[in-house]
Amino acid sequence: MIAALEQATVSVGGVSFGNRLPLALIAGPCAMESRAHALEVASALKEITQRTGIGLVYKSSFDKANRTSGKSSRGIGLKAAMPIFAEVKETLGLPVVTDIHEIEQCAPVAEVVDILQIPAFLCRQTDLLVAAAKTGRAVNVKKGQFLAPWDMANVAAKVTEAGNPNVMVTERGASFGYNTLVSDMRALPIMAETTGAPVIFDATHSVQQPGGKGSSSGGQREYVPILARAAVAVGVAGLFIETHPDPDKAPSDGPNMVPLREMEGLLKTLVAFDRLAKGIA
Repeated sequence: MIAALEQATVSVGGVSFGNRLPLALIAGPCAMESRAHALEVASALKEITQRTGIGLVYKSSFDKANRTSGKSSRGIGLKAAMPIFAEVKETLGLPVVTDIHEIEQCAPVAEVVDILQIPAFLCRQTDLLVAAAKTGRAVNVKKGQFLAPWDMANVAAKVTEAGNPNVMVTERGASFGYNTLVSDMRALPIMAETTGAPVIFDATHSVQQPGGKGSSSGGQREYVPILARAAVAVGVAGLFIETHPDPDKAPSDGPNMVPLREMEGLLKTLVAFDRLAKGIA
């Protein structure tokens, strides 16, 4: 039974996520900044992933609703972002994913994006999960920092029991003391076994230091490659990596984002790890 569950796949826009399939990637800047910035990063990522042979879903957030401080920048908003996501899809042929925070956002966002993402802090919000599921779009749920990996079975079930089998679950570390997260690699196979869903590892939020800079979160991006290699060696359906041309100037999550210029080298290494872990020739 577990072996069958581990073979569940979710496919969007020509990209397939499965725990035994070749590694796929969700990547992009944390927050959408502008049309030009989005197209620049998406175009660069498309070229990089084509050269490295990995499927890509472009990610960015139109609203950062759970910032550390109420004074922090939240993003360009839903109405401004949806045409940009549509242009990324149309001109570059990339599937896209973004976060949703409220039930009312599900339907209009689902008209454009391929995957609705549930932030970690909202992973137990039943009404939000059900509303996302009922759009028919794939749903990626990030595991709350406060949950055990086996607790995600109930979370995934809320989506599937609403009639949508296309659910993925994402590990992004667990709270460990103040302003610190720790990644337990056992969580990856545990979630695969208990949810029956493709498992994603969020390599950039796993090195985040929530609230670590007082009015904003800190991070240790130098550890992203280490955790990503470890997760891929264990075996995952995909990786979630936020990236930016100049992370130190990014409006959100700069300390834990990977510089865009470093992505190709990192992905080449991770693809090699993935092939070894899954026995792919």
